Amino acid sequence: MAVAQSDIHKGIIELSKKGDTTAQYRLYKLYAKAMLNVAYRMMNNREKAEDMLQESFSDAFTRLHSFRYESGFGFWIKRIVINNCLNEIKRRKTNLQFFDDMSLFDDNSEADNEDYDSGLSVDRIKKAMEQLPNGSKMVFSLYLLEGYDHKEIAQILKISESNSKSQYMRAKRKIRVVLKEMNYETR
Repeated sequence: MAVAQSDIHKGIIELSKKGDTTAQYRLYKLYAKAMLNVAYRMMNNREKAEDMLQESFSDAFTRLHSFRYESGFGFWIKRIVINNCLNEIKRRKTNLQFFDDMSLFDDNSEADNEDYDSGLSVDRIKKAMEQLPNGSKMVFSLYLLEGYDHKEIAQILKISESNSKSQYMRAKRKIRVVLKEMNYETR
């Protein structure tokens, strides 16, 4: 049996449920930046991410009466943002590419075992992620950046759990290779 969680913004949420626009604005201000980051990682475009943010908060305020404090409000709104982004991606018919034959992405250079100065930065990792197939990028983002486990990712993307794990591992390897190549290009 799930234990109801206390939400630190319960007062603001309750006022928002009653239609208090000032409270809704405060709730928006508390979560907008984090949710914009989630949307941006999913959409890979600032304008689309902003659209998803607005749509998600609109949906959240419309469905706020259904929020039961079974999880934190941040988790609840994050799920709405992710679902809206996935729906938009599907609507635009973006081809999420999941590969059964993952040997296409194998790198025989033993990149996993090599020590190298990766020059890690957020910008470099974002650039490396752009080179992933959309499906792998989605799994990588949901697992590493959003904190979902493979079982949850499998349910969200309607793939098998083993496919999620495999996509994540291959994406991680591909990003290492791309980062290594970026390092050589800058030398």
